[in-house]
This record gives sequence, C-alpha cells and structure tokens, in this order.
Amino acid sequence: MAQISSRLSQRALAADKSFAAVADFYFNSRYGKQRGDGGIADFTFGNPHEMPLRGLVTALTRAAEPKDKNWYAYKSSEPEPQAFLAERLSLELGLPFEPEDFALTAGAFAAISLAFRVLLDAGDEAIYCEPAWFCYEPMLHLADAVPVKVDLKGDSFDLDIAAIEAAVTPRTRLVIINSPHNPTGRIYSAELLKDLAEMLERQSLRINRRIYLLSDEPYRRLRFDNAPFVSAAQLYPWTLIDYSYGKVLLAPGQRLGYLAISPLMPTAERHQLRAVMFTSQMALGWCFPNAIMQHAIRDLEDLSIDLAALHKRRNALVQELQGSGCQVTNPEGTFYLWGRWPGDPERLWNGLADKNVFVMPGAILGAPDCFRISLTASDAMVEKALPVFHEVLRSMV
Repeated sequence: MAQISSRLSQRALAADKSFAAVADFYFNSRYGKQRGDGGIADFTFGNPHEMPLRGLVTALTRAAEPKDKNWYAYKSSEPEPQAFLAERLSLELGLPFEPEDFALTAGAFAAISLAFRVLLDAGDEAIYCEPAWFCYEPMLHLADAVPVKVDLKGDSFDLDIAAIEAAVTPRTRLVIINSPHNPTGRIYSAELLKDLAEMLERQSLRINRRIYLLSDEPYRRLRFDNAPFVSAAQLYPWTLIDYSYGKVLLAPGQRLGYLAISPLMPTAERHQLRAVMFTSQMALGWCFPNAIMQHAIRDLEDLSIDLAALHKRRNALVQELQGSGCQVTNPEGTFYLWGRWPGDPERLWNGLADKNVFVMPGAILGAPDCFRISLTASDAMVEKALPVFHEVLRSMV
C-alpha cells in the first residue's frame, strides 16, 4: 500500500529549525532541567523573580470589575485606549499621532507578527542586525519571508549603515531595528538614525520599492543615567513602532502592546495601513489584548519596575565582570548586560552552572563568544552570584 506524504509546511519547519537552539536551552539543557528551582541564580530570560508591582495588581483588580454588560465582550482596538495612546505617545515622542494610528495587540510579539503580515509578501526580505533577539528569524519564516542578518559594528554595537545598505536587494521590504537594543543595551543616536533614514530613502528610490522600517521599542522607557531616546518614527516617515508593556511592568505573562504608524507617513499609505489592521489581526488569531488589559491601560501607563534597583545591579555586576577579565557593555537601556567570555564559552558556562548560576549563552543571540545577563534577577541572586563569577571567570584569566 502506498504511503501518503504527511509533510508539515516548509514555513513551520523553517521556523522550528531556526528556534531549535532556544527551545533546547529552555527545555533540555542543564538550565532547562533546573529552571524554576528556588536555589539557582537565574540570569537567563527577562522573567520576574520577585512579587509583581502592587500598582499592577491594583489596576488589574479594578479593571476586572465589570461596569456594563459589554465589559467582557469581544475587543478589537477599542476607541478609548486608542485615543489615550495617541495623546500619551504624541507627548512622549513629539509626533501628532491620531487614535487610528494604533493597533492594540497582545504584546510586542503580536505587534511584530502583525507588521510582518501587513508589509511582507512571500519571499520578501527583512534585514536585522546581530546579535539579536532570537524570535525575529522564526517569526519571519512563519510569515514566508526571508531573514537577512547583518552584524552590528564591532564592540560599539552601533548600526552599521554601510553593511545594511550592502544587504539591500530588489526583494528588500523591511529593516528591523531594536533600540534600546536587546541584548547589548545600546540606544541608537539621532544622528545614526538620520543616516539610516537617508540610506533607506536612497535605496528605496534605487530599487523602486518602498523599504519600511520596524522600530522595535519594548525597552523604550527602561533607560539608565537619563540616557536620551529618539524613535526612528521621528526621522523616517515609513516607520512602524511596536511596543510592549510587559517589559516596563516586568509582567510578560500579561499581554498588552501596540503597533503604531508614524504620523509622518504620507496620508494615503498611512490610511491604507490603518484599513488592513483589523482584518489582519482577526486572521492572525484575534491577536488583540483581552478586555481587562485594555480597560486597565490608563492605570498601567505610568507604572514601572524599580530603575534604581536595576541600576544598582548593573553597577555591581559590571564591576565584578570587568574585574574578572570580561569585556562588558555598560548598557544605556533594557535590563540586560552583554559580555564577552574571557575564555572557552562552554567551559565557563558550565563552570557557572556547576555552582547554580545560569546566564544566557550568546550563541542563542548570534554571538557564540558572548553571554547575556538579565538584571531582573533578584538582589539575593546577584549577591549569591558575584563570588561565583569572581571564582569561575578568573580561573580563565
């Protein structure tokens, strides 16, 4: 009897292959086997290791109390939170946003997925820079798009405009930038973003095809030392912004974010994008925030995790890691540290793990000789880990 083929889609297989290292680390590695143990110092993912913000609990409790019969009805991008976001982001970025510029989403994941689906056709290319967040590639594959990776500049981790320009082909449709940058903590300057905007305009004219820009900004409000921030949406009209409340609230399990259209975009294209948002979100699986999150948005807007605590952890870890022979960035934003191992990455990672200290291997983010530390670890974890970093890392110096 003939065997009938039961192959899965190529897009699903490509996404699975590109995410395999992350999944293996999360589920099957030494970390995966000890994940959740109370005795480890966990510096891997940006998860909370302390109780949630009281303001978050209060806001969600208040928003859960129904005020009318439609309180828990189907919710798309509701007019009230759209108007609120337009008002607040206009003040924050100095741009004249309108309510219709906002598609409310179930976190930045859904906003990025939505951007890919409304901008990219099968075979279109999207450029992003490494080291990078490890979800761009599988998400692009699942959208039938082609990921194109470009290295950031040396040890500064700035955008390499010339390298991005060299990667542009007639199939290029999107460039993705992430500022403040995960994993390095770099914030791109206005001058650099202006150069990027001029290059994208030049290349769009050359290939006779508009290249859009996705400005991935979930860490926009997590900045150290009063570091300034400029959004690419202020400089390049064909920019979409994705944002997530999960970072600033350190509550990634409560999904709330948005995809916003730069109000500098020409009117016809801006309205065309607005028009397809609802249908695209519906077709992607109704990726709107749930009712409670939308009702709570006003109370959530001004909440933040303790930046002073992140700053203290950053300083203590930078001092110890640099003293132990690591080349470490002093992040301008995010809640991550990015360092280069002073010796064999595998041996050092395992040396830390032997003493129940776990960091994110840089190979997962496109840089095998590096590692990432999440500052969302508790103060107790930092206190436990400092002498371990000292002992293990200095053993290779």
